[in-house]
Amino acid sequence: MGTTEAARLLTLAGLEVSFRGRQGWTEAVRGVSLSVDAGECLAVVGESGSGKSVTARSLMGLAGPGAQVRAERISLHAPGLDLLSVRGRQWRQVRGRRIGLVLQDALTSLDPLRTVGAEVAEALRNHRVVPRGELKGRAVELLADARIPEPALRSRQFPHQLSGGLRQRALIATALAAQPPLLIADEPTTALDVTVQAEILTLLAARKEAGTGILLISHDLAVVARLADRIAVMRQGEIVEEGPAARVLSAPSHPYTQRLLAAAGRASGPGRSAADGAGEARGAGEAGRPVLQVDGVRKSFRSPDGERRPAVDGVSFRLHAGETLGIVGESGSGKTTTAHMVMGLLEPEAGEIQLLGGAWSALTERGRRSVRRRIQLVQQDPLGSFDPRYTVGQIIGEALGAHGRRGVQAHHDRLVELLELVGLGPEMLERRPRQLSGGQRQRVAIARALAPEPEVIVCDEPVSALDVSVQEQILELFDDLQQRLGVALLLISHDLGVVRRSCDRVLVMRGGEVVESGTVAEVFRAPSHPYTQALLAALPRPQDAPATSGGALAGTAETS
Repeated sequence: MGTTEAARLLTLAGLEVSFRGRQGWTEAVRGVSLSVDAGECLAVVGESGSGKSVTARSLMGLAGPGAQVRAERISLHAPGLDLLSVRGRQWRQVRGRRIGLVLQDALTSLDPLRTVGAEVAEALRNHRVVPRGELKGRAVELLADARIPEPALRSRQFPHQLSGGLRQRALIATALAAQPPLLIADEPTTALDVTVQAEILTLLAARKEAGTGILLISHDLAVVARLADRIAVMRQGEIVEEGPAARVLSAPSHPYTQRLLAAAGRASGPGRSAADGAGEARGAGEAGRPVLQVDGVRKSFRSPDGERRPAVDGVSFRLHAGETLGIVGESGSGKTTTAHMVMGLLEPEAGEIQLLGGAWSALTERGRRSVRRRIQLVQQDPLGSFDPRYTVGQIIGEALGAHGRRGVQAHHDRLVELLELVGLGPEMLERRPRQLSGGQRQRVAIARALAPEPEVIVCDEPVSALDVSVQEQILELFDDLQQRLGVALLLISHDLGVVRRSCDRVLVMRGGEVVESGTVAEVFRAPSHPYTQALLAALPRPQDAPATSGGALAGTAETS
């Protein structure tokens, strides 16, 4: 893409953003300069707290309360507009009409009391794009342009009735309703499964081909490889590297970019079973009785139309001490429902679950409470599972107290020991959840799970909300804990890179059934089921060519 003024959509020079806090002003962004041309995608990549989202939101006057935004220049071109001079209600003519915004979580971005068709129609009405009598029809057309199947039907549905991918498409349709020349996409695929992620990236690539400029915010270099023409890497509020995507991905010059690239490339690495002698350790574990045995479990739920639909249908597997078994699949595949049955949080309608040789169904409630200490859960969002009023010491201490009393000193010593196990110091005991980073919160969640000394830990998307380098730290922690404690892990994930890096064996679920299983090496090298093949084909890799060639996956378009 050329850089002539005629093609230029956005020029940002010398952006500085500070926030006022109790301790004074804190700089979030320092000296950031960038530009976006028509038909180009610039990806801004970095970890949480790097300043990438603050940079993007500052372009729309959404930096937040207490923010001080300064810059040498923030200009939209064709026609020219100085965004530094925009105030108050003037932003209404910028947001949506000149710049569209797509956020990560469509469920919280869309109005839950409005149908998705009404949401798109409101964007059209606000910018007077079409006459009032044509709003509904045009909204359906925009949903169709966003590749939503049965757009007329979907336009009458509410956000909670759609899958994550369809909600994200509806959000994109809303953002593009007034045909803005520039689209800011802030982590638009982070919460999505790999095939749906590929479809959203393909949709964005089509908009880019049509001439829309895209500013893509992401923490994952593997994802942006499919779409970006240029990449800017941010760290601690500054751009530390910038250049053509092919150059940044193939020959990064900054050590931080190199670390991000290494973490993003784990999906194409050798996998756990080929490293560190994991195969020998696994073989020793499988010689004995499994710590968890699941045989033919089924579970169904009543749908809004009154029919019962199977969520899990005939799932069976074994898990041995010191082993990590991965369960992968898209949203709605049944993997989390399976995990909840394993935890005893849901009752299977058929089949049997045995923990350490004892059947769940044969236990009284008191017996289940006694056994439950032997199987613990680490969730995706620890912040949502912590009491915000509790300190770290109270959070972990509650788990300790629930499974046996200790003296005051012994209790404190055990808290410190658990923190040390997960790589945290005793100074963390007095902190509260919101005073911790995402990685620190997940370490506290793991320490809490370890408190009752379980034999099995169920990890439900334990790193999906974390940046790639922090993900690697948490996965290394799990490796270390397995070697030291011999705990078995059941890892639920939609991230095939995480599964390949950390698991010994893998189950692939679709529509509530296991469609393929085997060692990680077997499944990744020679997948036999078409669905597994589609998952692997959709897997983003840093070495992918920057992107418009990435096509949609055949047979994987969402229908619910």
